[in-house]
Order: sequence, then C-alpha cells, then structure tokens
Amino acid sequence: MPRWSDYTTGERIKILRGKSIRQSDLAEMTGLSLPTIQHAEQDKRLTLQTLLLIANALGVDTSVVLGQTAPRRTMEHDDRAMMRNLSRAVHDIAAGELPDDAAAPGLDEIAAGCSHCWDLYWAGRYVEAGALAAPLLGEAAARLHEQPADERARAWGLLADGYRLAGYVANLMGARDLAYAAIGHAQAAAEKAGDDLRQALVMSGRAWVYLRDARLPEALALAERAATDIEPRFSKATTDQLVAYGSHINFAAVVASRAGDKERVREYLSQSHATGARMGEEARAHGTVFGPVTATTQAVGINVALGQTGKALALMKGITPDHERTLAEASLHRYAMDKAMAQADAKMWDASLDTLEQALVKAPQWARHQALPSIIVQKVGRASTARLRRVSELIGATGRGAGPTAFLPATPRTAL
Repeated sequence: MPRWSDYTTGERIKILRGKSIRQSDLAEMTGLSLPTIQHAEQDKRLTLQTLLLIANALGVDTSVVLGQTAPRRTMEHDDRAMMRNLSRAVHDIAAGELPDDAAAPGLDEIAAGCSHCWDLYWAGRYVEAGALAAPLLGEAAARLHEQPADERARAWGLLADGYRLAGYVANLMGARDLAYAAIGHAQAAAEKAGDDLRQALVMSGRAWVYLRDARLPEALALAERAATDIEPRFSKATTDQLVAYGSHINFAAVVASRAGDKERVREYLSQSHATGARMGEEARAHGTVFGPVTATTQAVGINVALGQTGKALALMKGITPDHERTLAEASLHRYAMDKAMAQADAKMWDASLDTLEQALVKAPQWARHQALPSIIVQKVGRASTARLRRVSELIGATGRGAGPTAFLPATPRTAL
C-alpha cells in the first residue's frame, strides 16, 4: 500500500474528494472553474490560491493536500468538515470568542440539547453528535455570559458537558490535540461548576484520551481516582449514581486489562458486576450508559485483552439476543467486535469473520471510526481469501498511516 506522500498532489485531491464529491461539485464548493479542478487533479496547474480553496472545501490542511501530513484514518469529507467546525468552536469559545449568532436559550433547553447529543453519541452517530456539539458549546457559553454571577454553577456544568462531548468525539476521530484541549476545558468548567460528579466524569474522559494515546500508567491512575471519588453507598445510591460509578469502575477494569494487571481487573470487575446487579437493568445518566448487561459484555473485551480467551467465550455463552437488545447501539456494536476478536483468538476463523461482517453491514458508519476491525482481519490469517477481501472492503481501511496530529497507530491494547 503506497504511503500518502507517494501519491501526486492531483491524486491526493482526487482521493480526498472521494466518490461522494464530483469534480463539478468541488468546483462549485470552491468557486473555481471545472477546468481548474481538472487541471489540479491532472497535476497540470495548481496555484496557491487554488490550493487554499480546495483544502478549505475538503476540510483539510494544505499540508495534507501537499502530502506533508497524512489524513486521519477513514475520515471522509463530512467528517473533516465537522471536525474543523468543532475545533473552531472549542478553541474560540475557550478564548472567550462567542459566535455572532450564538443564542442564549434557557438552561433546561440547553440540557435537553446536550442529552440529545449524548443519545446520538451512544447510537454510534458520532459525526452528527460532533456537528451538534459545536452550536451546543456556543449556546452554553452565551447562557453562561448572561447568567447572574451567583447563578452560574449549572451553566458551567452544561459547558463542561459540551466540552466533554467534543473531547469524546475528537478522541474517536483520532484528533489527539483537540481531544486533549476539549477535555482540559471541560475540567476547568466542571471545577467552576463545583460538581464532584462532573469532575469525575471529566477525569475518566481524560483517562480515555490517555489510553488512546498509549499512556497506560497515567490512564490507569486517573481511571482509578475517578471511580474512587464517586463510589456511592449502595444502600442509598440513586440510579444515576450507580450508572456513573458502574461505568467508571468498569472503565478502570478496561484500562487495567490493557496494562495487564489481572489482580486489579478482578477487583474492578467484581465491583462492576455488583453495581450492575444492584441496578437490575440498563440505564442512562450523565452522558453514559451502564447496567448488568453492559458490565458483562465489556467483561468479554476485558478478558480478550488479557488473553483469557476461554473466559471471554464462557461469558459470551450467557449473553442472549434479549440481553443484546437492551444495550445502547454503540455498546452492542463494540460487543460484536470483542466477540469477533475472541473467536479469532480461539482460531474460530469463519465464526469471527461472520460476526465481524454482520456488524460491519449493520453499522457501517459506526465501524468507519473503529480500529478493531482491521486488527481482527490481521488475526484471521487462515480464512478464505475471498471472505477476507469482502470484509476488508467493508472496513474500508486505507492503511495510509497517521499524521503528526493523529493518535499513535491502534493496537489491541489501545483500540478502544
């Protein structure tokens, strides 16, 4: 597979344009003539002004068009445009620059919008969630600006939620710098809100950013601290408190599994299952989802990460289709990836590819932003060439590498 820098500038423009944008479309988007676009793609003539207009229309830096920086993995035009708008919103609002048209709706309305964004996120509709996160940040910041000085706690909390959502989307998209920036602004806003639970949620989010950036010791320390800080008394805990604690302690188990710490994993999984059992069913709160089925399905992936394939397969036997239907869509798709990985580790090649292919067909947009499918295909080396080719086409992995602003290449430890 050629490296990104091996292509000519014209070829890179054509690749970035993709199948969804015709040359005539790009001409209209840039205000350039069709012959100018054609000449650029044929490497005949590309002025600086044309380069700037094309790069802006395609939502990439000029360095990407010129081959100095590789595009982020599996990003399409809509993804890049969303990420550029989200980045501008995060950085501008943190600097105190509000959009000229930013409205300042009531706190309840902003909270409802934030809840909708999280619903999209947990449905695996990350581009939509990110697209709405940008105006959400503007509204939260505008409301904060208009709130009386002694009534700003809730507005700060909603702004923290907006930044955290932006950080999560950026993390999934592999935008390392934006993920760090957004989660940092979320932390500052949560502290000003004086909300211990929000601060723990942000702390856990930062741990996830660390994990994706292969900073395992820091990720584990933060994940543990976040869970410990909000551990409730089970006899008096509300459902919302149990959701927050369960998701946090489960994530601590995930990070510990990536670090290979089996003792910590056992301890955290025990607490996770106990929390799920106490709840009795799946529930959503504070932009996260947890319950007894989530605890079990995530334990599958945790055991896979530890190389305990037998335990993972045993857990899978107890998870029925009825259980799966209670999961959030993104959690269900992630479980399918973990299931396929366990089957691949057990050398159940056909079963692994069947599981993977079904998930890719069912959720193609979600799958575009995941690293595990490619890792699973690499493991399945004894299946038929035709089947592998079909699944690889569904993945749509380009193998072009990562630029300096992207995360390190995913591994089974960091692909989360």
